[in-house]
Amino acid sequence: MKVLSIQSAVAYGHVGNSAAVFPLQRIGVEVLPVYTVNFSNHTGYGAWRGPLISPDDVREVITGIEERGGLCDIDVILSGYQGSDGIGDVILDAVARVKKLNPSAVYSCDPVMGNAKSGCFVAPAIPVLLRERVVPQADIITPNQFELGFLTETEPDTLESTLDSVDKAFAMGPKTVLVTSVERPDRPSVTIEMLAADETGAWIVQTPHLPMKANGSGDVTAALFTAHYRETGSAATALARTASSVWDLLENTLTSGQRELQLIESQEAYAHPRMQFEVTKVR
Repeated sequence: MKVLSIQSAVAYGHVGNSAAVFPLQRIGVEVLPVYTVNFSNHTGYGAWRGPLISPDDVREVITGIEERGGLCDIDVILSGYQGSDGIGDVILDAVARVKKLNPSAVYSCDPVMGNAKSGCFVAPAIPVLLRERVVPQADIITPNQFELGFLTETEPDTLESTLDSVDKAFAMGPKTVLVTSVERPDRPSVTIEMLAADETGAWIVQTPHLPMKANGSGDVTAALFTAHYRETGSAATALARTASSVWDLLENTLTSGQRELQLIESQEAYAHPRMQFEVTKVR
């Protein structure tokens, strides 16, 4: 499997491509990382150094890959945080180029906008870009519950309303939806859930909630789910593998006492998921 991953990069820590690439490589996926920024660290520290990469320069990198014949056998285009509508245009252009060369390729979009606690933390133009132009071109989307609601102009909270919102997302274009950080009022308070759905059904997995904030964990989640789903064609299997790997990564990070994801130290969790959490079909 080959993945063209168009995301941010940091030297210190793990977010964007600096979070997604290694777990994919560890499970045997060839990754072509294209950077949209090259920062010293993620912006959650409040200070960082390094350049934004202009949309024209990002496009040039992709064109260079194409000139080497490198887009012909891409199986997946993966994107995360989109810092400007210009980057969105570049990503959509790359999706069109790849699919022209390989019609079986899929586009997986993590529509990063915010979360229930912080609200939207992206520029005002980005949610509109994602809702109106990007998500309709995606085959797979991996929003959290807040982002799913924003995209579909709904307020999912229960399992039923979340499934209804997923159906509205299907109507926008995507064929597969992973909802991360599902929080419904009737779940045990010390748990959190993820839900995956496609045309064959919907499945949910519940894990213990770990008391931490981990920048980059969503990037790992989107990457692993996309790769497992592409490999197996099973949303349930992809969900189980991803939940197992990401929970072990987060537990290792919490135990370490470090702020940054213990990405390398957790590599066996990607290669050999323990499958310790039961996946339940809910539709």
